[in-house]
Amino acid sequence: MSSWKQIVVALVILVAASAAWARFYPGAPQVLARWGMDWAYGAVPPAQDNAAGSSRTARNRAGQIVTIVASPAGTATINDRLQAIGTGRANATVTVNPYSSGRLVELPARSGSRVEKGDVIARLDSDTEVIARDRAKVGVGDAQAKLDRVKSLRASNAATPVAVADAEVALANARLALRDAELALERRSIVAPIAGTVGILPIAAGNYVTSQSAIATLDDRSSILVDFWVPERFAAVVKVGQQLSAAPLANTNRVYGGTVSAIDNHIDENSRTLLVKAIIANPADSLRAGMSFQIGMKFPGDTYPAVSPLAIQWGTDGAYVWAIENSKAKRVPVRIIQRNTETVLVDAAVESGDMVVTEGTQSVSEGGDVRIAGERPAAEAEGS
Repeated sequence: MSSWKQIVVALVILVAASAAWARFYPGAPQVLARWGMDWAYGAVPPAQDNAAGSSRTARNRAGQIVTIVASPAGTATINDRLQAIGTGRANATVTVNPYSSGRLVELPARSGSRVEKGDVIARLDSDTEVIARDRAKVGVGDAQAKLDRVKSLRASNAATPVAVADAEVALANARLALRDAELALERRSIVAPIAGTVGILPIAAGNYVTSQSAIATLDDRSSILVDFWVPERFAAVVKVGQQLSAAPLANTNRVYGGTVSAIDNHIDENSRTLLVKAIIANPADSLRAGMSFQIGMKFPGDTYPAVSPLAIQWGTDGAYVWAIENSKAKRVPVRIIQRNTETVLVDAAVESGDMVVTEGTQSVSEGGDVRIAGERPAAEAEGS
Protein backbone atom coordinates (compact mmCIF):
# COMPACT_ATOMS: atom_id res chain seq x y z
CA MET A 1 0.00 0.00 0.00
CA SER A 2 1.33 3.42 -0.89
CA SER A 3 2.21 5.90 1.82
CA TRP A 4 -0.65 8.30 1.05
CA LYS A 5 -3.17 5.49 1.52
CA GLN A 6 -1.62 4.60 4.84
CA ILE A 7 -1.92 8.24 5.91
CA VAL A 8 -5.60 8.36 4.88
CA VAL A 9 -6.38 5.15 6.80
CA ALA A 10 -4.57 6.47 9.87
CA LEU A 11 -6.56 9.72 9.70
CA VAL A 12 -9.85 7.81 9.39
CA ILE A 13 -8.97 5.67 12.41
CA LEU A 14 -7.95 8.77 14.40
CA VAL A 15 -11.21 10.58 13.55
CA ALA A 16 -13.29 7.52 14.51
CA ALA A 17 -11.41 7.14 17.80
CA SER A 18 -11.89 10.84 18.57
CA ALA A 19 -15.62 10.60 17.86
CA ALA A 20 -15.96 7.54 20.08
CA TRP A 21 -14.08 9.27 22.89
CA ALA A 22 -16.19 12.41 22.60
CA ARG A 23 -19.42 10.39 22.77
CA PHE A 24 -18.64 7.66 25.32
CA TYR A 25 -15.99 9.10 27.67
CA PRO A 26 -17.82 10.57 30.71
CA GLY A 27 -15.57 13.60 31.09
CA ALA A 28 -15.43 14.50 27.39
CA PRO A 29 -17.96 17.39 27.55
CA GLN A 30 -15.97 19.20 30.23
CA VAL A 31 -12.67 18.71 28.40
CA LEU A 32 -14.10 19.93 25.08
CA ALA A 33 -15.73 22.88 26.84
CA ARG A 34 -12.39 23.94 28.31
CA TRP A 35 -10.84 23.71 24.82
CA GLY A 36 -13.65 25.79 23.31
CA MET A 37 -14.80 22.85 21.16
CA ASP A 38 -18.41 22.35 22.35
CA TRP A 39 -19.33 22.04 18.66
CA ALA A 40 -17.26 18.84 18.43
CA TYR A 41 -19.38 17.15 21.10
CA GLY A 42 -22.62 18.36 19.54
CA ALA A 43 -21.58 17.13 16.09
CA VAL A 44 -21.20 13.57 17.27
CA PRO A 45 -24.49 11.61 16.92
CA PRO A 46 -25.87 10.47 20.27
CA ALA A 47 -25.33 6.85 21.18
CA GLN A 48 -28.38 4.64 21.64
CA ASP A 49 -28.83 3.20 25.09
CA ASN A 50 -30.92 0.02 24.97
CA ALA A 51 -30.70 -0.73 28.69
CA ALA A 52 -34.17 -0.72 30.21
CA GLY A 53 -34.75 1.92 32.88
CA SER A 54 -31.50 3.77 32.17
CA SER A 55 -32.22 7.48 32.42
CA ARG A 56 -28.79 8.92 33.28
CA THR A 57 -27.11 10.51 30.23
CA ALA A 58 -24.03 12.65 30.13
CA ARG A 59 -24.81 16.00 28.61
CA ASN A 60 -23.12 19.36 28.36
CA ARG A 61 -24.28 22.92 28.75
CA ALA A 62 -25.72 23.18 25.24
CA GLY A 63 -29.30 22.97 26.46
CA GLN A 64 -29.10 19.32 27.45
CA ILE A 65 -30.02 17.97 30.91
CA VAL A 66 -28.08 15.50 33.03
CA THR A 67 -30.04 13.15 35.24
CA ILE A 68 -28.42 12.65 38.60
CA VAL A 69 -29.10 11.34 42.10
CA ALA A 70 -28.96 13.88 44.93
CA SER A 71 -29.55 14.03 48.65
CA PRO A 72 -30.12 16.99 50.96
CA ALA A 73 -27.30 18.26 53.13
CA GLY A 74 -27.78 18.23 56.87
CA THR A 75 -25.94 19.55 59.90
CA ALA A 76 -23.97 17.83 62.63
CA THR A 77 -22.03 18.89 65.69
CA ILE A 78 -18.47 17.78 66.27
CA ASN A 79 -17.97 16.19 69.67
CA ASP A 80 -14.30 16.32 70.50
CA ARG A 81 -13.48 13.23 72.54
CA LEU A 82 -10.48 13.01 74.80
CA GLN A 83 -9.04 9.64 75.70
CA ALA A 84 -6.14 9.25 78.08
CA ILE A 85 -4.57 6.67 80.35
CA GLY A 86 -4.41 7.56 84.02
CA THR A 87 -3.05 6.02 87.21
CA GLY A 88 -5.23 5.71 90.28
CA ARG A 89 -4.23 6.32 93.85
CA ALA A 90 -6.07 6.35 97.15
CA ASN A 91 -7.90 9.41 98.33
CA ALA A 92 -5.37 9.51 101.16
CA THR A 93 -2.34 7.34 101.88
CA VAL A 94 -0.46 7.52 105.18
CA THR A 95 2.63 5.67 106.33
CA VAL A 96 2.47 5.35 110.10
CA ASN A 97 5.70 5.82 112.09
CA PRO A 98 6.17 5.77 115.87
CA TYR A 99 7.04 8.98 117.72
CA SER A 100 9.97 7.34 119.51
CA SER A 101 12.08 4.22 119.64
CA GLY A 102 11.12 1.04 121.44
CA ARG A 103 10.22 -2.60 121.15
CA LEU A 104 6.87 -3.64 119.70
CA VAL A 105 4.85 -5.60 122.20
CA GLU A 106 1.50 -5.80 120.40
CA LEU A 107 0.01 -5.39 116.90
CA PRO A 108 -3.80 -5.23 117.18
CA ALA A 109 -4.19 -4.36 113.49
CA ARG A 110 -4.07 -7.02 110.78
CA SER A 111 -3.13 -6.72 107.14
CA GLY A 112 -6.17 -5.89 105.03
CA SER A 113 -8.33 -4.92 108.01
CA ARG A 114 -10.36 -1.76 108.19
CA VAL A 115 -9.51 0.73 110.95
CA GLU A 116 -11.11 3.97 112.01
CA LYS A 117 -9.32 7.15 112.93
CA GLY A 118 -7.88 6.79 116.44
CA ASP A 119 -7.82 2.98 116.52
CA VAL A 120 -4.66 1.46 118.00
CA ILE A 121 -2.45 -0.19 115.36
CA ALA A 122 0.53 -1.16 117.56
CA ARG A 123 1.89 -0.71 121.06
CA LEU A 124 5.47 -0.20 122.25
CA ASP A 125 6.92 -1.17 125.61
CA SER A 126 5.95 1.58 128.05
CA ASP A 127 7.38 0.68 131.47
CA THR A 128 9.66 3.72 131.56
CA GLU A 129 6.82 6.06 130.57
CA VAL A 130 4.51 4.60 133.24
CA ILE A 131 7.14 5.29 135.89
CA ALA A 132 7.62 8.83 134.60
CA ARG A 133 3.89 9.46 134.74
CA ASP A 134 3.59 8.17 138.28
CA ARG A 135 6.55 10.33 139.34
CA ALA A 136 4.89 13.34 137.77
CA LYS A 137 1.70 12.63 139.67
CA VAL A 138 3.70 12.57 142.92
CA GLY A 139 5.27 15.88 141.96
CA VAL A 140 1.87 17.44 141.37
CA GLY A 141 0.62 16.24 144.75
CA ASP A 142 3.71 17.58 146.54
CA ALA A 143 3.43 20.95 144.79
CA GLN A 144 -0.24 21.20 145.67
CA ALA A 145 0.49 20.44 149.35
CA LYS A 146 3.21 23.10 149.48
CA LEU A 147 0.89 25.66 147.97
CA ASP A 148 -1.78 24.85 150.55
CA ARG A 149 0.71 25.31 153.43
CA VAL A 150 2.00 28.60 152.06
CA LYS A 151 -1.54 29.90 151.68
CA SER A 152 -2.29 28.97 155.31
CA LEU A 153 0.80 30.79 156.47
CA ARG A 154 -0.12 33.75 154.37
CA ALA A 155 -3.50 33.92 156.07
CA SER A 156 -1.67 34.52 159.40
CA ASN A 157 0.89 36.83 157.74
CA ALA A 158 3.59 34.24 158.32
CA ALA A 159 4.39 33.98 154.56
CA THR A 160 4.98 36.66 152.00
CA PRO A 161 3.01 37.08 148.75
CA VAL A 162 6.21 36.14 146.90
CA ALA A 163 6.26 32.74 148.61
CA VAL A 164 2.64 32.12 147.55
CA ALA A 165 3.48 33.05 143.96
CA ASP A 166 6.50 30.75 143.94
CA ALA A 167 4.38 27.86 145.22
CA GLU A 168 1.76 28.48 142.51
CA VAL A 169 4.49 28.46 139.80
CA ALA A 170 5.88 25.20 141.20
CA LEU A 171 2.42 23.62 141.06
CA ALA A 172 1.91 24.77 137.45
CA ASN A 173 5.28 23.28 136.43
CA ALA A 174 4.42 20.02 138.16
CA ARG A 175 1.15 19.81 136.26
CA LEU A 176 2.97 20.46 132.96
CA ALA A 177 5.43 17.71 133.79
CA LEU A 178 2.50 15.37 134.40
CA ARG A 179 0.95 16.25 131.06
CA ASP A 180 4.29 15.67 129.35
CA ALA A 181 4.64 12.24 130.97
CA GLU A 182 1.06 11.29 130.07
CA LEU A 183 1.65 12.36 126.45
CA ALA A 184 4.85 10.27 126.26
CA LEU A 185 2.94 7.29 127.63
CA GLU A 186 0.04 7.87 125.22
CA ARG A 187 2.40 7.95 122.25
CA ARG A 188 3.66 4.48 123.06
CA SER A 189 0.35 3.41 121.52
CA ILE A 190 0.50 3.98 117.75
CA VAL A 191 -2.94 4.97 116.46
CA ALA A 192 -4.41 5.37 112.97
CA PRO A 193 -4.31 9.04 111.86
CA ILE A 194 -7.05 8.41 109.24
CA ALA A 195 -9.74 5.84 108.57
CA GLY A 196 -8.66 3.35 105.97
CA THR A 197 -7.44 -0.13 105.09
CA VAL A 198 -4.24 -1.50 106.57
CA GLY A 199 -1.67 -2.71 104.08
CA ILE A 200 0.73 -5.61 104.57
CA LEU A 201 2.50 -5.09 107.88
CA PRO A 202 6.28 -5.01 107.37
CA ILE A 203 7.10 -5.83 111.02
CA ALA A 204 5.97 -8.17 113.78
CA ALA A 205 5.68 -8.01 117.56
CA GLY A 206 9.07 -8.16 119.20
CA ASN A 207 10.86 -6.00 116.62
CA TYR A 208 12.76 -2.94 117.81
CA VAL A 209 11.65 0.16 115.92
CA THR A 210 12.70 3.79 115.69
CA SER A 211 10.91 6.92 114.60
CA GLN A 212 12.00 6.13 111.02
CA SER A 213 10.47 2.65 110.99
CA ALA A 214 7.25 2.16 108.99
CA ILE A 215 4.70 0.37 111.15
CA ALA A 216 1.87 0.23 108.59
CA THR A 217 0.46 1.92 105.49
CA LEU A 218 -3.17 3.07 105.48
CA ASP A 219 -5.17 3.71 102.31
CA ASP A 220 -8.42 5.64 102.33
CA ARG A 221 -10.17 4.08 99.32
CA SER A 222 -13.56 5.70 99.82
CA SER A 223 -12.70 7.44 96.55
CA ILE A 224 -9.92 7.01 94.01
CA LEU A 225 -7.86 9.87 92.60
CA VAL A 226 -6.68 9.46 89.01
CA ASP A 227 -3.80 11.45 87.52
CA PHE A 228 -3.74 11.76 83.74
CA TRP A 229 -2.24 14.03 81.10
CA VAL A 230 -4.19 15.81 78.37
CA PRO A 231 -2.87 17.43 75.15
CA GLU A 232 -2.41 21.16 75.33
CA ARG A 233 -5.23 21.81 72.84
CA PHE A 234 -7.68 20.74 75.57
CA ALA A 235 -6.12 23.02 78.19
CA ALA A 236 -8.71 25.76 77.68
CA VAL A 237 -11.77 23.48 77.77
CA VAL A 238 -11.01 21.20 80.73
CA LYS A 239 -12.68 22.62 83.84
CA VAL A 240 -12.82 21.62 87.51
CA GLY A 241 -16.06 19.76 88.17
CA GLN A 242 -16.37 18.51 84.59
CA GLN A 243 -17.78 15.01 84.20
CA LEU A 244 -15.74 12.13 82.80
CA SER A 245 -15.80 8.35 82.51
CA ALA A 246 -13.13 5.97 83.80
CA ALA A 247 -12.79 2.30 82.91
CA PRO A 248 -10.14 0.08 84.52
CA LEU A 249 -7.85 -1.35 81.85
CA ALA A 250 -8.16 -4.71 83.61
CA ASN A 251 -11.94 -4.66 82.99
CA THR A 252 -13.01 -2.10 80.40
CA ASN A 253 -16.63 -3.28 80.62
CA ARG A 254 -16.93 -1.58 84.02
CA VAL A 255 -17.24 2.16 83.56
CA TYR A 256 -17.21 4.53 86.53
CA GLY A 257 -18.27 8.13 86.59
CA GLY A 258 -16.01 10.83 87.95
CA THR A 259 -15.29 14.53 88.00
CA VAL A 260 -12.22 16.68 87.43
CA SER A 261 -10.93 17.71 90.86
CA ALA A 262 -7.77 19.68 90.03
CA ILE A 263 -5.89 21.09 87.04
CA ASP A 264 -2.22 21.99 86.99
CA ASN A 265 -1.29 25.62 86.41
CA HIS A 266 1.20 25.03 83.59
CA ILE A 267 1.82 22.78 80.60
CA ASP A 268 4.80 20.46 80.63
CA GLU A 269 7.34 21.82 78.15
CA ASN A 270 8.72 18.43 77.16
CA SER A 271 5.49 16.52 76.51
CA ARG A 272 3.22 19.51 75.76
CA THR A 273 0.59 18.02 78.03
CA LEU A 274 -1.35 19.25 81.06
CA LEU A 275 -1.67 17.31 84.32
CA VAL A 276 -5.28 16.79 85.41
CA LYS A 277 -6.60 15.02 88.52
CA ALA A 278 -9.98 13.34 88.73
CA ILE A 279 -11.90 11.79 91.59
CA ILE A 280 -13.93 8.58 91.25
CA ALA A 281 -16.33 7.32 93.91
CA ASN A 282 -15.56 3.84 95.21
CA PRO A 283 -18.43 2.89 97.53
CA ALA A 284 -18.08 -0.86 96.88
CA ASP A 285 -14.31 -0.77 97.48
CA SER A 286 -13.77 -2.51 94.14
CA LEU A 287 -10.99 -0.18 92.99
CA ARG A 288 -7.43 -0.16 94.25
CA ALA A 289 -4.66 2.38 94.32
CA GLY A 290 -2.19 1.88 91.48
CA MET A 291 -4.79 0.68 88.97
CA SER A 292 -4.65 2.09 85.45
CA PHE A 293 -7.74 3.68 83.95
CA GLN A 294 -8.89 4.70 80.49
CA ILE A 295 -10.28 8.20 80.85
CA GLY A 296 -12.88 9.54 78.44
CA MET A 297 -14.17 13.10 78.18
CA LYS A 298 -16.47 14.76 75.64
CA PHE A 299 -16.45 18.41 74.64
CA PRO A 300 -19.19 20.06 72.54
CA GLY A 301 -17.79 21.42 69.31
CA ASP A 302 -18.93 23.50 66.34
CA THR A 303 -21.77 22.68 63.96
CA TYR A 304 -20.93 22.00 60.31
CA PRO A 305 -22.82 20.95 57.15
CA ALA A 306 -23.02 17.17 56.75
CA VAL A 307 -23.10 15.54 53.30
CA SER A 308 -22.99 12.00 51.98
CA PRO A 309 -19.50 10.52 51.51
CA LEU A 310 -20.47 9.86 47.86
CA ALA A 311 -20.81 13.60 47.28
CA ILE A 312 -17.16 14.36 47.98
CA GLN A 313 -15.12 14.83 44.81
CA TRP A 314 -11.48 15.67 44.36
CA GLY A 315 -9.79 17.98 41.91
CA THR A 316 -6.43 19.63 41.49
CA ASP A 317 -7.49 22.38 43.89
CA GLY A 318 -8.82 20.04 46.58
CA ALA A 319 -12.17 18.58 47.59
CA TYR A 320 -15.53 19.87 46.33
CA VAL A 321 -19.17 18.91 45.95
CA TRP A 322 -21.79 19.56 43.27
CA ALA A 323 -24.68 21.53 44.73
CA ILE A 324 -27.96 22.04 42.86
CA GLU A 325 -29.24 25.59 42.61
CA ASN A 326 -32.26 26.36 40.41
CA SER A 327 -31.82 23.00 38.60
CA LYS A 328 -28.23 23.88 37.72
CA ALA A 329 -25.01 22.38 39.00
CA LYS A 330 -22.71 24.52 41.09
CA ARG A 331 -19.25 23.48 42.15
CA VAL A 332 -18.68 24.26 45.85
CA PRO A 333 -15.20 23.87 47.38
CA VAL A 334 -15.20 22.12 50.76
CA ARG A 335 -12.80 21.49 53.59
CA ILE A 336 -13.30 18.14 55.26
CA ILE A 337 -13.66 18.48 59.03
CA GLN A 338 -14.57 14.97 60.14
CA ARG A 339 -15.46 11.68 58.46
CA ASN A 340 -18.16 9.56 60.05
CA THR A 341 -19.77 6.29 59.03
CA GLU A 342 -22.71 7.83 57.15
CA THR A 343 -21.77 11.49 56.73
CA VAL A 344 -18.84 13.78 56.18
CA LEU A 345 -18.70 17.08 58.04
CA VAL A 346 -17.41 19.87 55.82
CA ASP A 347 -16.64 23.55 56.01
CA ALA A 348 -18.37 24.90 52.90
CA ALA A 349 -20.99 27.33 51.60
CA VAL A 350 -23.70 24.68 51.91
CA GLU A 351 -26.88 25.14 53.93
CA SER A 352 -29.00 22.48 55.56
CA GLY A 353 -31.49 21.17 53.01
CA ASP A 354 -29.43 22.06 49.93
CA MET A 355 -29.43 19.24 47.39
CA VAL A 356 -26.00 17.77 46.75
CA VAL A 357 -25.17 15.38 43.89
CA THR A 358 -24.23 11.88 45.09
CA GLU A 359 -24.41 9.87 41.85
CA GLY A 360 -23.73 10.97 38.31
CA THR A 361 -21.05 13.44 39.36
CA GLN A 362 -18.85 12.48 36.39
CA SER A 363 -21.47 13.88 34.00
CA VAL A 364 -22.02 17.20 35.75
CA SER A 365 -20.42 20.46 34.64
CA GLU A 366 -20.38 23.93 36.15
CA GLY A 367 -23.68 25.68 35.42
CA GLY A 368 -25.05 22.68 33.55
CA ASP A 369 -28.75 21.75 33.73
CA VAL A 370 -29.48 18.77 35.93
CA ARG A 371 -32.54 16.78 36.82
CA ILE A 372 -32.84 14.68 39.95
CA ALA A 373 -33.76 11.08 39.19
CA GLY A 374 -37.37 10.38 40.14
CA GLU A 375 -38.56 13.97 39.74
CA ARG A 376 -40.92 14.85 36.92
CA PRO A 377 -39.61 17.43 34.41
CA ALA A 378 -41.11 20.88 34.74
CA ALA A 379 -42.71 20.71 31.28
CA GLU A 380 -44.49 17.45 32.13
CA ALA A 381 -45.64 18.88 35.45
CA GLU A 382 -47.17 21.92 33.75
CA GLY A 383 -48.78 19.78 31.04
CA SER A 384 -50.55 17.62 33.57
